[in-house]
Amino acid sequence: MDRLLLRYFLAVVDTGSFSRAADLTRVSQPTVSAGIARLERDLGAPLFVRSNRRVELTEAGARLVEPARRIEAAFLEAQAALAETHAVTTIRLGLASTLAADFVEAIVAACRALPGVRLELVERRAGELAALLDRGRVDLTLGPLGASEARRALALFEEPYLLALSETHPLAGEDTISADALVDEPMLVRRSCEALPLVSQFFTARGVRPFMAARSMSEERVAGYVRAGLGLTVMPRSLGAPGVALRPLAGFGLTRTVGLVLEPGEHGRAARSGVVEAIGSVADRRAVSGG
Repeated sequence: MDRLLLRYFLAVVDTGSFSRAADLTRVSQPTVSAGIARLERDLGAPLFVRSNRRVELTEAGARLVEPARRIEAAFLEAQAALAETHAVTTIRLGLASTLAADFVEAIVAACRALPGVRLELVERRAGELAALLDRGRVDLTLGPLGASEARRALALFEEPYLLALSETHPLAGEDTISADALVDEPMLVRRSCEALPLVSQFFTARGVRPFMAARSMSEERVAGYVRAGLGLTVMPRSLGAPGVALRPLAGFGLTRTVGLVLEPGEHGRAARSGVVEAIGSVADRRAVSGG
């Protein structure tokens, strides 16, 4: 039985007129009339009594109404289920620029494996992420957590800030390095570092005012400068790279907590999409592996 013919039939029932049924189904009146005639031939019985004043159901037509409505409802339910299966939800993730590249890569891979999820990444400095979330520009953010974000945040891992130097540097073999040993060492400025003012205060308070060999927004480039011996810098442990030694800096116990900050409410569509769980799983695997 052709579903389209049943739709014409129900439209005539609901409007009481072939012309209004044509308007409702957005076809011509002859199309509706021809469809009803075909349906009557298929069923072997007239469905309507037509007169100049009104259209009335025959006994066969009256018996068809409820089955026809059930069939149409089943079609609509199937269409909705199919649409939901193929629906794509765009999740906008704000990323702090000081996150390790391999960590972000693993997160992207995990989120792309989620059915019906399309990921949009927005990179900013850590201090700019909260404003993006408050303005609705992103659905969640990932980066260092501030005290004001604790109520709606999901902490993933904590890590220390360490002194980064080339593995060939004479101080690389030390377990802990004091600020005094760095008086004559050139330094590198990680311009996107959220702890940059605290790092500067630490060295200034100890009389260390080094020559700044480079200033860069790129974490990978800074790691390359360190590896090449251009200078030293302070960075979170997760930003360590091959050829770069990370050592504790005596008297500098600063740490950062990296986590997710979610949109208000019941964590919104980001949590429903599975993105939060996917990012948490990536963080858990890094913690287990020591990454």
